[in-house]
Amino acid sequence: MAKHALILGSSGDIGAACATTLAAEGWSLYLHYFRNEDKIKKIQLQLKATYPKQDFYLIQADLSEEDASDNIMNAVFNVDGIVVANGQTVYELLTETTPEQMDYLWRTMLKLPIEICQQLQDKLSRQQAGRIVFIGSVYGIQGSSMEVMYSTIKGGQHAFVKAYAQEVASLGITVNAVAPGAVATQMNTDWTEEEITELLTEIPLNRMATPQEIGEAVTFLMSNSAGYITGTVLPVTGGWKV
Repeated sequence: MAKHALILGSSGDIGAACATTLAAEGWSLYLHYFRNEDKIKKIQLQLKATYPKQDFYLIQADLSEEDASDNIMNAVFNVDGIVVANGQTVYELLTETTPEQMDYLWRTMLKLPIEICQQLQDKLSRQQAGRIVFIGSVYGIQGSSMEVMYSTIKGGQHAFVKAYAQEVASLGITVNAVAPGAVATQMNTDWTEEEITELLTEIPLNRMATPQEIGEAVTFLMSNSAGYITGTVLPVTGGWKV
């Protein structure tokens, strides 16, 4: 029987890479998106053409809305794995961050994904091989000035992974996070050449990760081979210590 995974944030660079790498391993996918309809439809068409025996469903939802989890639940039937890849940052001093921005980050990147895990737990446990992977961040480990709320939320994701993994281990569900360092995504396109050069001098491998490399790490944690790994935050940073 084909495995099915829900990917929150499938239209983002990392979410799309996770979709590609998971599909290559035989997963059928529920592809959540918010605004990037054209991009996610292109991804869906490519996946259907490449893997015609697998299913690729689209789910549109604004994760900041109260009914988002219900909308997603109504669209998901069989599910063996969840990838939480949605997210964005607020790049400014904490004193300039508004309560609305704080609520948005908390709601979309932590509260709603936790609700999804809660509501899908029974389905994930049916085969005693459920998988949950969050895309955390190196900033969730070390923190970052000018991104205090983002760092706080990512640290919360890491804490959730460690705690929830203990709660559902007896159900055969593993819960992990991948903590990327600098990744060549749209979220980082605002950096100047000087800023990028300075950053790369701090990374031993002297480059950013590709979204594909993050997707490969996620796909490993979703695989049967990773069945004895749970409650773990896996840094994928090129050796970068912030």
